[in-house]
Amino acid sequence: MIYRPIVLDKEIVFSKKKFIVSKTDTKGNILFVNKNFSEISGYSEKELMGMPHNVSRHPDMPRAIFFLIWNSLKMGREVSGVIKNLAKSGEYYWVIADFSIKRNHQGEIESFTSFRRSAPNQVIEEIEILYETMLDIEKKHGIKGSLSYLESFLEEKGVSYDEFLEELIRPKGIIAILLSSFKSIFS
Repeated sequence: MIYRPIVLDKEIVFSKKKFIVSKTDTKGNILFVNKNFSEISGYSEKELMGMPHNVSRHPDMPRAIFFLIWNSLKMGREVSGVIKNLAKSGEYYWVIADFSIKRNHQGEIESFTSFRRSAPNQVIEEIEILYETMLDIEKKHGIKGSLSYLESFLEEKGVSYDEFLEELIRPKGIIAILLSSFKSIFS
């Protein structure tokens, strides 16, 4: 059974040097979490093993974003996202998540690994406006309405979802080097 905490309007701020890593099967069930994941989310490794990853889904997140992420991963495309997570305490924390795909010897998707880092304030400020609008539309018109709005938003900017995120979240300097190192270790 998934424990759903009472949502608190209190942010967990963590070091930009800390990376949260988790690995799931193709259905989204947790296979591995690093110490930082447990520490920041408030869940023990034992509690998380086998749980669906959406245990950390914050209700302020539009479902359409997860729909896009999962569709990309299932099609074999690595993807990124800016995500507001819910900790066991009910507090929240913002992350930039980069998802990678592990394949078996036959080329079939075996698992997904997520590398998350603290989202900078300017990224949060920009994405929150978009997410609030998408969530309002989603409540009235469902995921299709939310996706339609996102498509119009991106069309107006003349970019794809991937291009929009790339410009918004591209790691720079030492963070880019650290992220690359973590990906090579866990992939």
